[in-house]
Amino acid sequence: MPKKTQKTHYICQNCGNTSPRWQGKCPSCQSWNSFIEEKIPISSKHGTAGTPVKTVEPVPLNLISSDESPRLCTKSAEFNRVLGGGIVSGSVVLVGGDPGIGKSTLLLQEAVGLAESGQTVLYVTGEESVRQTKLRAERLNLNSEQLYILAETELEYTLSAVERLNPGVVILDSIQTIFTSLLESAPGSISQVRECALQLLQLAKTKNIPVFLVGHVTKEGYLAGPKVLEHMVDTLLLFEGDRDHFYRLLRAVKNRFGSTREIGVFEMNEKGLQDVPNPSAVFLAERRMENSGSSVICCMEGTRPILVELQALAAPTKYGMPQRTTTGLDGKRVTMLIAVLEKRLDFNLGIMDVFVNAIGGIRIDEPAADLGVAACIASSAGNRVIDPHALVIGEIGLGGEVRSVSHIDSRLAEAEKMGFKRAIVPRYNMKSSTHKGKLDIITVESVQESFQYLMQ
Repeated sequence: MPKKTQKTHYICQNCGNTSPRWQGKCPSCQSWNSFIEEKIPISSKHGTAGTPVKTVEPVPLNLISSDESPRLCTKSAEFNRVLGGGIVSGSVVLVGGDPGIGKSTLLLQEAVGLAESGQTVLYVTGEESVRQTKLRAERLNLNSEQLYILAETELEYTLSAVERLNPGVVILDSIQTIFTSLLESAPGSISQVRECALQLLQLAKTKNIPVFLVGHVTKEGYLAGPKVLEHMVDTLLLFEGDRDHFYRLLRAVKNRFGSTREIGVFEMNEKGLQDVPNPSAVFLAERRMENSGSSVICCMEGTRPILVELQALAAPTKYGMPQRTTTGLDGKRVTMLIAVLEKRLDFNLGIMDVFVNAIGGIRIDEPAADLGVAACIASSAGNRVIDPHALVIGEIGLGGEVRSVSHIDSRLAEAEKMGFKRAIVPRYNMKSSTHKGKLDIITVESVQESFQYLMQ
């Protein structure tokens, strides 16, 4: 009987598309020279690559216990908030971010915090040696007897260490450096990342151990590896910020056990990453009140209201086509607001370049910021200063009307706490509001009416 020959196929390293032969251009994602040859594991009646198949009996829904085990609280209150109140047993959390943003620092700090609370933590590093990790811990003044460091890149040895140690939490930095001997492709390839993540997922679910994975981000801003990796994990966190600035934002993109609207704010200093309990004060700290083109809005990140300064600059264009540049805001929505200002309020912005920026590196994607964006653009175009003690809240419709927003009481309470004296809000919102503070609330129905109160 002739011996079976192992087959090969080609996998795109950008999107995971497979092909029986090499192609210069991927027909799925249109990327060039992204196909890599990989061998197909020989399957048998006992599973893939000789792995025995488990037999699991289905359980009736009414017999499944719904007793929820308590969550593990992390040392960082901001990290706890983003996770939805703590770490869920048996969950898999993927933390992604740009190189050097602080992913390893954050997880090493939290590993020490969990170890100090009595948990045995296994920190697996595939990018550093044990000595390098120790030096980084000493630089951050971190130490613990319950934190174990393992410098390993082969998955089988990592799983063996988990069996021997039986830790309460496993942290793996990073998933792109780990490989399994069942596949002959290189570490970081589509097949390796998918297979290693699947085995770590099975580890978390069968042993009820929380597993944290660190993921790299490509230059396009997407998580490296197959897209299925994001679907496999329970929670996906993105660590954002500029390496040249002090502040970092931890954002929940996917969370099966909590809200995806929460963010955590951290400050990077010589002691590592420190919580920022009052982000509003941070984002308004360097605000200059005498400048035109500046307004303050309140955006909701989960249950937390955050005051953010918006800045706009409208200047005569030097080109045939005026520029529309935004940072931290949806460019298409800003373009729509510019069209409303031109059509409903007769602003001549077609001959001006317009630049709009959300201060502090935060990303704003809710329509409640519309009135603040329109106000700072109009302020810069007319060179008129907006009342620096006024908060601006409201969604703008295409007819120039100001529409109601959600969580109006939380936004007003945050403004009063930060010392603001006035608030411009949609009129319809105050019909259901229960706010009873000292804030002077001015209700408006149109953009033109709001500008009469805002512009000095």
